[in-house]
Amino acid sequence: MGTITTKDGTEIFYKDWGTGQPIVFHHGWPLSADDWDAQMMFFRNNGYRVIAHDRRGHGRSSQTATGNEMDTYAADVAELTDALDLKDAVHIGHSTGGGEVARYVARAKKGRVAKAVLVSAVPPIMLKTENNPGGLPLEVFDGFRSALVANRAQFYVDVPAGPFYGFNRSGAKVYQGVIDNWWRQGMMGGAKAHYDCIKAFSETDFTDDLKAIDVPVLVMHGDDDQIVPYADSGPLSAKLVKNGTLKTYPGFPHGMLTTHADVLNPDLLAFVKS
Repeated sequence: MGTITTKDGTEIFYKDWGTGQPIVFHHGWPLSADDWDAQMMFFRNNGYRVIAHDRRGHGRSSQTATGNEMDTYAADVAELTDALDLKDAVHIGHSTGGGEVARYVARAKKGRVAKAVLVSAVPPIMLKTENNPGGLPLEVFDGFRSALVANRAQFYVDVPAGPFYGFNRSGAKVYQGVIDNWWRQGMMGGAKAHYDCIKAFSETDFTDDLKAIDVPVLVMHGDDDQIVPYADSGPLSAKLVKNGTLKTYPGFPHGMLTTHADVLNPDLLAFVKS
C-alpha cells in the first residue's frame, strides 16, 4: 500500500499486491479500493499483480473540493500508472469506475493497456437527453444530491440495503455485513467530492471515449441492475467499442461483483487469459 501525490497536490491512496501482469481495479461511487477485496484476492492467488486506488475524494485519498470530474479522475489514473510504470495492464471498472476506465483507456499511452472490462458501468451516458432518450431523468440524480446533503449517513444505509445489491427483491438473501461495509467505505470519503461525483457519473458522455478504445473490451452487466439500468448501458457500450464482447447476467444486481463473485471472477479470469 502507498500513495502518490498528483500535480495538483492530491494524495491518491493505492494497494499494490503481487507480481505478474498487472490488473487495475476502479471502484464505484462512493466507495473505495476495498470494494474489490473479492477480486483482488482471487487474481492475486491466480498469479497476477493487483492494484486498486481510492479515487480522489474517496476512501483514504485526499478529500478534494476540486477536480471531482472525469477528466481529472482519468488524469489521476495516468499519473498512478506512470508512477508504477504499468505495462500491458488490464483495467477493470465497476459503475462510476467503468466511466473512469473508458476515459483513461481512450487516452492511455501506447503499451500501458492490454484490455479493459466495464462491469455494471455508467457509459455511454446515464442522463436522459435528446440523444439518449432511454436515460434516467435529471430528477433522479437531483434526488441523490438532496439525500446526500440532508443525511448522508442514512442515505449510505438505504442505497446498499435496497437497490444496489438487489436486497429489496423478493427472496433475496440479505447480508448485513455487506451493507455495513458499503456504509463504512462511503463515510470514509468527502461529502463535497461525493456530491460532485454524482454529476460526473450521471452527465458525462463517454461515447467518443468508447469509440476511441482499440483494445479488447468485455462488458458485463446484470439485467436486474436498479442503479445503472441495463438497456441504456451495457449493450450500447459493447456496440460502440471496436472490439467489444457483451456478457449479460440474468437477474443479477448492480453490486454483482460482491453478491455473485463466484460467477464473475472466473469469467473475468477467462477474459484476461484469452
